[in-house]
Amino acid sequence: MTVSICTLAHGRAAHLVNVVRALDRQTERPDELVIAVMQAEPYDLPATQFPVRQIMMGAQGIPLAAARNAAARAAHGAHLIFLDVDCIPAPSLVADYQAQLPSVDAVLMGEVLYLPAGATADGLDFERFARIGVKHSERAGPPLAPLGECTDYRCFWSLNFAMRRATFLALGGFDERYVGYGGEDTDFGRVATTAGVPINWVRGARVYHQYHPHHMPPVHHVDSVIANAARFRDKWGHFTMEHWLKAFTLMGLITLRDGDHVRLREVREEDLALTRQQADQPYASTAVVLAQLEARAPAIAAA
Repeated sequence: MTVSICTLAHGRAAHLVNVVRALDRQTERPDELVIAVMQAEPYDLPATQFPVRQIMMGAQGIPLAAARNAAARAAHGAHLIFLDVDCIPAPSLVADYQAQLPSVDAVLMGEVLYLPAGATADGLDFERFARIGVKHSERAGPPLAPLGECTDYRCFWSLNFAMRRATFLALGGFDERYVGYGGEDTDFGRVATTAGVPINWVRGARVYHQYHPHHMPPVHHVDSVIANAARFRDKWGHFTMEHWLKAFTLMGLITLRDGDHVRLREVREEDLALTRQQADQPYASTAVVLAQLEARAPAIAAA
C-alpha cells in the first residue's frame, strides 16, 4: 500500500532538513512527503528518492489543525504517517507502521525519544541517538507486544502517528476551530474514540525529537490555550488541558470567572524562567513545574 508522510513546518529549517534526510534513509521509503508550510516562503530541501510537495498555508499564525488537514487532503497515499518537523524518523519507522496498517484500522502512535542539545551536530547517527535519547517521563513506554491498547484518548499525541487516509478523512480530520497551540490533539483523540476507532501504541516506529528551547506549561501560548480549552468545553462539556490551566492559575496568570478562564496579567520574565527548558534538559516538564508551584502555594496562602 502507498504511504504518504505528512508534516507541517514554521521556521526550523535545519530540523526539517534532518527529517527529509532521515526519510531518504528508510528501509522502506515512503511514496511521498507532503509539507504544510506555515510561512511565506517554501523551504530549500535536499534531493530525495521520492517526491516532496510543499503546500503553502501562508504566514498568518500557526494553524496546526488546518495544516495537518491540508497535508492529509493533498496526500496520495492510502496510509498516512504524521511527523512533527522536529521529529527525526528512525530508519525502520515507515516499515514498522506499514507492518500494522494493512490489518489494523486504528490510530497508531510510535515511540518518541528526546535528544539533548547538539545531538545532530555531526549528522544522523542513529546508533548514537538510540544510546542518548530519553523517554518523556510523562508519557507511556512502548508496549511489550507489537501493538498495545491506549484506553485514554487524552494520551493521543500528533507528533508521531499513522492511520489509514480513508479513516482520517471519515473522522473529519482535526477540528479547525482550534487555532494556534493546544487542544486539537485531545479533541482528535476524543473524536476517534467516540467513533469507535481504536488508539494503539506501536512498538517501534520511533522518532528522535530534536532539541529546541521550549516552555512547559506553554506560557508563551497562554491565550490560545485559554481559547482552545473553552472550545473543547463547548464541544464536549468539560475543559481540557487542565494541568496547564492549573499551572497558569497557580502562577497568577489566569483565574476562573463565571465559568471561563480569564487573563489577570501579562506573562513576565519570571514566568518564562520558571517554565523554560534548559540546555541540559532533553524536554520541558509540566509535572516538574506544577510540583514547584504546588509546593509554593501553602506558603503564598499563609503570607
